[in-house]
Amino acid sequence: MEPAVSLAVCALLFLLWVRVKGLEFVLIHQRWVFVCLFLLPLSLIFDIYYYVRAWVVFKLSSAPRLHGQRVRDIQKQVREWKEQGSKTFMCTGRPGWLTVSLRVGKYKKTHKNIMINLMDILEVDTKKQIVRVEPLVTMGQVTALLTSIGWTLPVLPELDDLTVGGLIMGTGIESSSHKYGLFQHICTAYELVLADGSFVRCTPSENSDLFYAVPWSCGTLGFLVAAEIRIIPAKKYVRLRFEPVRGLEAICDKFTQESQRQENHFVEGLLYSLDEAVIMTGVMTDEAEPSKLNSIGNYYKPWFFKHVENYLKTNREGLEYIPLRHYYHRHTRSIFWELQDIIPFGNNPVFRYLFGWMVPPKISLLKLTQGETLRKLYEQHHVVQDMLVPMKCLSQAVHTFHSDIHVYPIWLCPFILPSQPGLVHPKGDEAELYVDIGAYGEPRVKHFEARSCMRQLEKFVRSVHGFQMLYADCYMSREEFWEMFDGSLYHRLRERLGCQDAFPEVYDKICKAARH
Repeated sequence: MEPAVSLAVCALLFLLWVRVKGLEFVLIHQRWVFVCLFLLPLSLIFDIYYYVRAWVVFKLSSAPRLHGQRVRDIQKQVREWKEQGSKTFMCTGRPGWLTVSLRVGKYKKTHKNIMINLMDILEVDTKKQIVRVEPLVTMGQVTALLTSIGWTLPVLPELDDLTVGGLIMGTGIESSSHKYGLFQHICTAYELVLADGSFVRCTPSENSDLFYAVPWSCGTLGFLVAAEIRIIPAKKYVRLRFEPVRGLEAICDKFTQESQRQENHFVEGLLYSLDEAVIMTGVMTDEAEPSKLNSIGNYYKPWFFKHVENYLKTNREGLEYIPLRHYYHRHTRSIFWELQDIIPFGNNPVFRYLFGWMVPPKISLLKLTQGETLRKLYEQHHVVQDMLVPMKCLSQAVHTFHSDIHVYPIWLCPFILPSQPGLVHPKGDEAELYVDIGAYGEPRVKHFEARSCMRQLEKFVRSVHGFQMLYADCYMSREEFWEMFDGSLYHRLRERLGCQDAFPEVYDKICKAARH
């Protein structure tokens, strides 16, 4: 009884404090209290519910039987929208706060919401090496199932709550992307409900124009209802090498060399300052040296980016064997390094051992409870951006990030960009090696102003034929946006499929200049 009484007393004192100070003050200035007392337990309940639900649905094989009926229900909603006069644009009925993107989609309140309850794995075909999934299936679901039967996705983005639909309609990347490309490049088929309510399946050889136009389109060509994705055999561990490198030129050279080596299954870099980084290369293996085994995903373990930083501080190379699923979700517990701004003591050993099993809080719940004041503060004093630039421009890009926003650590993830039709492709006719530069945190540049600084960074990315991930705040004008992205196929299909009256243009859906 004593722990329960203590918890009740703490909760009562907290409510009294909130009453005196005001809820807004607590949410802004002492957010960790609210997160630890409320959002962490609630996030744990969400995780348990969705894990049990996914396990039961897969074991009962009920998803394939119900999938067809659910798709027909979506078609019925679209046809009803047409019969009612097509007065507003359509969008998915999923609440904006449930998405991993930090952007709040205000269009949900004005557009016709089409309810899409598709969150199950439909089929795993190991002969064809394909998994067929619904769009709301998460990366956590995928790894939990596939690794248990000895398979994995060639590209499996880090955060548990990222969905297949978000990774296709937006984009996704992982440290294996130097071999396999972006998430869209491991997809072999999409199934969509179009603006007229019809159903279509597209592949590289069947309805190929639509297949190549769907990625990055943010749901403005149709409603994704299923996808087929390649799978490959999995092994138990990742043999991961850590190498600290100093000097920007040496960092760029080493990172480029390792990214070009196909024998590396995984390549990743963490840049801790302009001239200090740790470059990691990994290979899947079934064998591990027991003395070098590190189950980095265990709740009491140090956050991965802090663990990596120790190799830099001690100026030593290292070799570790990390269980495969732990490796895939190595940045999940700390949401890369974003959680240190929300729970400043989150990596403290005492906190990790006592409460680490509840970490991280759901990004969706953080969005839901942040309020307008905190959202505006984040917008002006916080950066969450991924810019994709050619590898040959890495040094120039890092200098630009340093001078424009000065955020560290910086995530470096290489990927091969094939020469294919669609919104995103290299400038030439050949595949080209690119790098994702991820900046997440509070800018330390003097007199940071979000709009002007980000427009300057966007201008640089356009100048080197790079791309901005569309989950983040985008400040480009319409002309600048279509200078960055190739809209030729996209606009042709929107006209052919009757999308102009059914869905907003991708620019109008995601860019701040269009929404303000």
